[in-house]
Amino acid sequence: MKPEQLAVYFIMGSVNAAGRNPIEVLESALRGGVTCFQLREKGPGALKGEALLEFATACRDLCREHGVGFIVNDDVDLAVHLGADGLHVGQEDGDIRKIRSRIGGQMILGVSAHDAGEAGAALAAGADYLGMGPVYGTRSKPDAREASGTGLIRDAHAAHPDLPIVGIGGIRADNAAPVIRAGASGVSVISAISHASDPARAARELHQAVEEAIMEKERTR
Repeated sequence: MKPEQLAVYFIMGSVNAAGRNPIEVLESALRGGVTCFQLREKGPGALKGEALLEFATACRDLCREHGVGFIVNDDVDLAVHLGADGLHVGQEDGDIRKIRSRIGGQMILGVSAHDAGEAGAALAAGADYLGMGPVYGTRSKPDAREASGTGLIRDAHAAHPDLPIVGIGGIRADNAAPVIRAGASGVSVISAISHASDPARAARELHQAVEEAIMEKERTR
């Protein structure tokens, strides 16, 4: 996966849209400049069966219209059925090597990692990028671990400089820069966009913050 595709990585399920139509939220975010979208349909009230398939198909089609990668969280069957661009899994979602074997070499595989050891193991198993965090405190995931800051991203980037990393957890436009300076290719957000009164504007502000941090990092090399 190209690092620039991770610049503004939006994650959302139907339950994350703050009571609004999630398709409209996604469309607004895509207009604002998100560079990747992950469908994470989990939690109380999450869609299942035909309702999930209909929603996921609409999300995929919107992403294709905007030329943005469509990633499915955890659900291998759904990702394969929809011909998704990628799949993202956590450390508890199964054997990463077996998952890579099942989805084949063409589908992007992202893996959540929380330390350098998990990062190395994910890379060896065939991960194309890592999701690392939570960087800051977050309420978007009730089961989230304690905030780790940017140190883990810095360590993983130093050990695996060619592996794209996206930081996640409590990230907003005003605190995205340290994540990029630590070595991340981009930032991943849920509520910073899905709960924003204007998702398009929130996406634009995040994109600008990330781009400015990347340019600053290039200048100081």
